[in-house]
Amino acid sequence: MTSVLTSQAPATEATQPVLPVIEKNFAVRDGELLIGDVSVEELAWTYGTPLFVYDAKIIEKRLHELQTAFSSRVDVFYSMKANPNREILRQLIQLGCGIEIASGGELIQALHAGCNPSRILFAGPGKTNAELHAAIEAGIREIHVESIGEAKRLDDLARTADRIVRIALRINPAESVQGGAMRMGGKPTPFGIDEEQLDDALETIQELEHLEISGIHLFTGTQILDHEILLSQYRKAIEIAQRVASFLNRPIETIDFGGGLGIPCFERETPLDLERFRSEFTELLDEIDADPLLARTDLLIEPGRFLVAESGIYLTSVTDVKQSRGKTFVVLDGGMNHHLAASGNLGQTIKRNFPTAIVNHLDQPTGLTADLVGPLCTPLDTLGRNVNLPELAPGDLAAVFLAGAYGRTSSPHGFLSHLTPPEVLVREGEHQLIRRRGMCDDFLADQRVLAFQWH
Repeated sequence: MTSVLTSQAPATEATQPVLPVIEKNFAVRDGELLIGDVSVEELAWTYGTPLFVYDAKIIEKRLHELQTAFSSRVDVFYSMKANPNREILRQLIQLGCGIEIASGGELIQALHAGCNPSRILFAGPGKTNAELHAAIEAGIREIHVESIGEAKRLDDLARTADRIVRIALRINPAESVQGGAMRMGGKPTPFGIDEEQLDDALETIQELEHLEISGIHLFTGTQILDHEILLSQYRKAIEIAQRVASFLNRPIETIDFGGGLGIPCFERETPLDLERFRSEFTELLDEIDADPLLARTDLLIEPGRFLVAESGIYLTSVTDVKQSRGKTFVVLDGGMNHHLAASGNLGQTIKRNFPTAIVNHLDQPTGLTADLVGPLCTPLDTLGRNVNLPELAPGDLAAVFLAGAYGRTSSPHGFLSHLTPPEVLVREGEHQLIRRRGMCDDFLADQRVLAFQWH
C-alpha cells in the first residue's frame, strides 16, 4: 500500500509535524487522518473512544518486506505476544506464518485461530506442567526448553503420554550483542541455558528417552535497528548450531534466530535497513548451505512488533484542557490502562514520547505545549510530555501511533475499572469490530458472592 498526504497544509515550524509513521503508512485529507481510507472521525463516531484501530494492509506489507529480505529459505513464525487478536492471527496464518506462543492461553488462541499444530513453537521460561501437557497433546512442532530441569519435567510428561517430543534448546549466548534496546547475551538471565553450560546440558538431555533435540533457539536482544547487530546475532546462532550438531554427530533440523527486529519509536531513531541486510544475509545463507550439518536445516525467525506495531493506532478523545501552575494538561478518555508502553512504564528506563498527534486537526498551527494525560488517578498516566499541539477542545481526537504491538495486550485494564477498549480492523475502506468494548458486567463475571452475610 502506498499512502499519500492529500490536502495537507505546507509543513512549517508552526504546524503539527507530519510524523514519519504517517508519511509511511497513512493518508491525510482536509487535516484529518485516514486509516485504510477511513477517517478517524468516522471510526470514533461508529465505535466510540478510546479504541484500537489496525490496518490489515500494513501488516501484509510488513510481512512482504520481511519475506523479501530473508528469502524463501527462512520461515516466519509470528510472535503472538505482540498482539494476540484472533483476526490478526488468522490473517498472518493465511499469509503463511506459523505462530510462536509463550503460554497455554496463547496455545488455545493459536489453535482457535486455525493454526496447524505443526506450525506452532512454544518458548518461555516458566512453562507449567499443565501447559507442557497441553502442548504435547496438541502435537506442536517444537517446545523450546529453557533449562535441564524443564527438560526432565517434559520427559516425564512425554513418557506418561507415550510420545516423543521434539525440542529446541534456547541458548543464552556468552557474549552480549551490542546495539539492541535490550541485550540478553553475556549476563545472568532467567531465559535459556547459558552457553557455558551447553555441553553439560546436551549430555544430560540427549539421554532423556522421550525427547528429541531437533534445534536451537537464540535470543539476544529486541528492538534492533542496526542490521549489522542483527547479522551478528545470526552468526552467533549459526556458530552454536554447528557446535550442537557436532556434539550430536548429526544435522539439526531447526535454527530459530528469534525476533528482535525493531521499528523506530522515538525521535532520531532510524528504520532497520532491510536492503543492506538482504545483501549480507544472502552471503550468510551461502555459508549455511555449504555446511553439510546445516544445509537442510530449517531457518526460522519470530517477529512480533515488526509485523504489527505500525498497523495500529490508539484513538482517544479529549475530555478536558486544564491549567495547573502554568502548565497545560490535555486530559484524554484513555491512558496507560490501555497502552502502558506509551506511558513509558513497560520496562523503559527513560520515558520518551511515542508518536502522538491531534488527528482531526493535522493541518492546524500549533500554539500549545501540553502533557497528554489519561483518566487514571496517578501521575504515571501520561501518554505525551511537552507535546506541541494545536488549540483544541473536548471531543477532539488524539492518537498514539505504533499501537499495534504491546498496546492493549500488555496493559493493566483492571486498574480503576474503566471499560476495556474495543479493537477494529480496517482494510481498503471497510472496517469491522474484532473485539467488543468491555461492559460493566465484565468486572463481576468471575467474582463469587459468599453465602454468609457481612456485619
